[in-house]
Amino acid sequence: MKNENSLIGLFQEMFPSNILIFNPGYDENAQNLDDFDDVRAIQAKLKEACIKLESEADEGTNGPASFMVNDPDGNIILIDQHR
Repeated sequence: MKNENSLIGLFQEMFPSNILIFNPGYDENAQNLDDFDDVRAIQAKLKEACIKLESEADEGTNGPASFMVNDPDGNIILIDQHR
């Protein structure tokens, strides 16, 4: 579902539970953005705020990477950078 710059994907039975996915580097049309926060920078800010991560991106790399965190209701949030 899309409304102006907001895009929500609905998937049934594709994931074992609720999941929210963000893709740094892409706009709502999956076009590359010139300027974006790298997934490792986002991860570092969350770690500085003492937020527990479920999985982590390797901070010694660049390019594609991802990490996961749970929201207060237990839903998974996946930050998934493809480039």
